[in-house]
Amino acid sequence: MMKSPAALIVLLASALCCSCSDKKQEIQSPNPSVDSLFREYYDFKKRINPIEATKAGETKYNDQVANYISKPYQEDLVNNYSQFLRALESYDSTEVTPEQWMSMGVMKWDCEIKLEGLNNPLVTIASPMYDMPNFELMPLIQIQSLHLYFSQLASGRSLQPFRTAEDYDNWLKRVDAFLPFLDTAIVKMRIGMSQGIVLPKVLVKKMIPQLDGFVNAKVKDHLFYGPVALMPADIQQADRERITAAYEDMVKNKIIPKYKELQTFLVNTYLPACRETSGISALPNGADAFQYLIKYFTTTHMNADEIHQLGKQEVARIRGEMEGVKSQIGFNGDLNAFFEHVRKNKKLIPFSKPEEVTANFDSIHARIEARVGDLFDIKPKGGFEVRRTEAFREKSASAEFLPGNKDGSRPGVFYVPIPDVKNYNTFADEALFLHEAIPGHYYQLTLQQENTNLPEFLHPESISVFVEGWALYAESLGKELGMYEDPYQYFGMLSMEMHRAIRLVLETGIHAQGWTREQAIQYSLDNEAESEDKIIVEVERYMATPGAALCYKVGQIKIRELRTRAEQALGEKFSIREFHNQVLNSGSLPLVLLEKKINRWIAETLKARS
Repeated sequence: MMKSPAALIVLLASALCCSCSDKKQEIQSPNPSVDSLFREYYDFKKRINPIEATKAGETKYNDQVANYISKPYQEDLVNNYSQFLRALESYDSTEVTPEQWMSMGVMKWDCEIKLEGLNNPLVTIASPMYDMPNFELMPLIQIQSLHLYFSQLASGRSLQPFRTAEDYDNWLKRVDAFLPFLDTAIVKMRIGMSQGIVLPKVLVKKMIPQLDGFVNAKVKDHLFYGPVALMPADIQQADRERITAAYEDMVKNKIIPKYKELQTFLVNTYLPACRETSGISALPNGADAFQYLIKYFTTTHMNADEIHQLGKQEVARIRGEMEGVKSQIGFNGDLNAFFEHVRKNKKLIPFSKPEEVTANFDSIHARIEARVGDLFDIKPKGGFEVRRTEAFREKSASAEFLPGNKDGSRPGVFYVPIPDVKNYNTFADEALFLHEAIPGHYYQLTLQQENTNLPEFLHPESISVFVEGWALYAESLGKELGMYEDPYQYFGMLSMEMHRAIRLVLETGIHAQGWTREQAIQYSLDNEAESEDKIIVEVERYMATPGAALCYKVGQIKIRELRTRAEQALGEKFSIREFHNQVLNSGSLPLVLLEKKINRWIAETLKARS
């Protein structure tokens, strides 16, 4: 009997499996040493996310891509996460060091939360970046999506190495492994259409023009041809000619046709079927999926209503502080008029060339370096640099930090989108640098991957509520680091904190309370000084990645709470540098584990110094 079209689609989705070449991993022994178990877990994590392995400096997987939305891939995850949980149960705290016990706690959390996601009917776990949740039937979005992230690697200026002929060959193989993912994505989106699980129409309208450069560029001007122009001189002539021909063929006969196919599908088939609603609560099982995402991103058991109210309380508190800055500056008018004044103040929009923006961040860097030793007695070895976000994605991008690799051969990069330099406003640049660079993401993530006392699985970026909570906390250290002497810059810090407080309101409003995109945009315009263009980008980000933006404020509040607790308990015995060491020297932690660790440190410090 002939199978139905829907059944054939399911079979195709299952057949397009993970492109990684390794066999599925099995736990080797019932009770290996815990360090051996950690190594097995890290090997598993690299295998299931080969691009992240490349990012970490592991060359073994440089030619592979995980088709993370395929059924065989997800079954492999369920099997392995379950096995690792069983292996962890064979230990108790008397058999390992306190540090190992802490790492086991992180590993247990990771396995349990990933399994919960894999068993959720709407969400799955895996993403090209950071091993984060993804919607299996909505696998492509306008940000943080594999079809865009992969294109960053293609430029030859990102984390994919292009130093040897083998590197160039590895990329060709990685492209061949990536193309089936796009096939699977189209299949999955068709299934989503049949089940009413589709993206908001406004997001797809943003995705379509993002593909223009991949579809319309001439071969030798194409982003995927870029590594040819950067080919090292020591690659032999025969290899140069072979590689050049292969890259021309790859761009002309593989990349351009496949991206054109994707764009045509989005325009003609997918967009007409997309929804007018903004939040996932409008989807089947959407409310339950959002509650799971709250747990995943905050590592708490808070619900949407609690977070919504917390956000409104924080918005009110920060508005009060903003009123104080407005009075200090001597502005006559209400706070909303002051927002407009900041948005359009020509003194805060001084640049005419993109390089002037990056130079301004370099000057902030120099000023912070003079004081950072007051708060930190450890410093990352790896370097970092400030770069403009690539043109093909900067209209929908936020500022971000991409960590370097462990050996320091590739520096970390602080990416700054500058879509219109003549309207670039500097009022929040000091806070932005503190967040993305020092002592924010660059410090925390680089120290984490350089920490030889941690199991390697804790070296990559991991638990968002810790990573982003730390970075938002880092913004609050500005005055202690000699920043915010200009009241506009301090207002910029308050604005960035307000931005994260607003996220608590908007995320829960959009995904749990039925808020529209326009309602969310207006709430932001009423409560922060960001331009409308930037606010639109942010609101659409929340629509595309439910729950992800909650982690900033929840994490910051907990870290600040723990610092206050330690200051009050320890009094003169409190050391800010030691507190920061305690927060940073165990890798990314779920908040419950971080709180236990700080409480134990407080108790041990009191006991040792009594």
